[in-house]
Amino acid sequence: MVDVTRDDWLRCAALLDLPDQHHIDGVDEPGGGAAFAVVSPRDGQVLTDVADAGTAEVDLAVAAARRAFDSGPWPRLAPADRGRVLLRIAELLEERRDALALTVSLEMGKPITDAYDIELRAAITTFRWYGQLADKLTDESPHVRPDALALVTREPAGVVGAVVPWNFPLTLASWKVAPALAAGCTVVLKPSECSPLSGLSLARLATEAGLPPGVLNVVSGDGPTAGRAIGLHPDVDVLAFTGSTAVGRHFLHYAADSNLKRVWLELGGKSPNIVLPDAPDLDRAAATAAWGIFFNQGEMCTAPSRLLVHSSIAERVTEAVVERARALRVGDPLDPATEMGALVGERHLAKVLGHIGTGVDEGSRLRTGGARAATDLGGSYLEPTVFDRVAPGSRLAREEIFGPVLSVLTFDDLDEAVALANATEYGLAAGLWTSDLSTAHRVSRALKAGTVWVNCYEEGDLTVPFGGMKQSGNGRDKSAHALQKYTELKTTWIQL
Repeated sequence: MVDVTRDDWLRCAALLDLPDQHHIDGVDEPGGGAAFAVVSPRDGQVLTDVADAGTAEVDLAVAAARRAFDSGPWPRLAPADRGRVLLRIAELLEERRDALALTVSLEMGKPITDAYDIELRAAITTFRWYGQLADKLTDESPHVRPDALALVTREPAGVVGAVVPWNFPLTLASWKVAPALAAGCTVVLKPSECSPLSGLSLARLATEAGLPPGVLNVVSGDGPTAGRAIGLHPDVDVLAFTGSTAVGRHFLHYAADSNLKRVWLELGGKSPNIVLPDAPDLDRAAATAAWGIFFNQGEMCTAPSRLLVHSSIAERVTEAVVERARALRVGDPLDPATEMGALVGERHLAKVLGHIGTGVDEGSRLRTGGARAATDLGGSYLEPTVFDRVAPGSRLAREEIFGPVLSVLTFDDLDEAVALANATEYGLAAGLWTSDLSTAHRVSRALKAGTVWVNCYEEGDLTVPFGGMKQSGNGRDKSAHALQKYTELKTTWIQL
């Protein structure tokens, strides 16, 4: 990435071999002939036409995964051998890092520096971590009475259907696929129709790494057709989904209407970021608040979209965030100097602009932003946006926007801050800034969130689980805990 220019990336883009077919049973599969256009949000141009999966293509993919699980070698390999394949996938991801980062940037608008430094690093690290973990798991042998032996073993759960969104297309696919493969499962992955190219590229790469046919199948298509077919399929044993809470409800219905498959959901968020007067560094707190909401164009389920600031420091902190928002460089994702790229597409941009209009109508004060940006580029760009004087009961404070829009609310005491933080149907993440150790522990325990960051935001690694409470979902990605989603517990009692 050193000294790579926008022109360099444009030349690379012209040479990209973009996939345009499903990957089923170890080969590219054109399907029934239907296709859809993948449009780049950076300039509104069509990148390629990709095969569009219907029920027939999903059936092919699930059948391949079922054969690979029931009679193929993958579930029966020694865990160390499965781990070596995952490590090889990580190596190939590293080797193809430039092309994959460029693909992600083109299909969903993420700045190329973030795609390379963050998205690809996360995918590589995930496959490497689970590859190293694969042969280090142990079963149990509880102490029972002297004339018996009890064994508690974890067995692969079967065929996993994984449906992932467009905001981190490779990272979130890796969080599902890598632990499922490490556990010995086979997978049918459906990436978002907005960003299918990186997921299809991952499938090709995994086959090249030595993954047996049928172990990882990727179909491209929309949610109401391909996603629904996966959710309803009687040969899918486990469903892992990341996306909106509304769609998550559909998958629970699909499970109930089919084979009662286990459904693991990582859903929306409206995460609070609490800044107390005793924060160790108010400037750093403000800078992190701005980074957190504008990173990835605000298209993050964990985005700290509600900044809760003590009234005594509210103006100072808000003004610092506003200054950073105004200085942020919005532009072409392929320009390494760009700090905030394009939203994923025109429909999503219109939705976010609708939320901004609602905020103005409700009486919140628009401090900066609120309009389209970089209009000369022809893409879906939005100014970093900050509202203050936001009422706790307003839609701006309650609804997930999934864009670079910050709502600032104030409080006068700690109990009020916790109450405001928890006054949401979501419970994915939260931030807290304080110098008092006791306050840090007490507030972290009181916050209804799956992750609480203290004096930081979006920090962590593969050793810790990720997931939410309330309507932010269930189950956990990352860490050894993720393997629980893809395994079944079996008790064997042997009379001696």
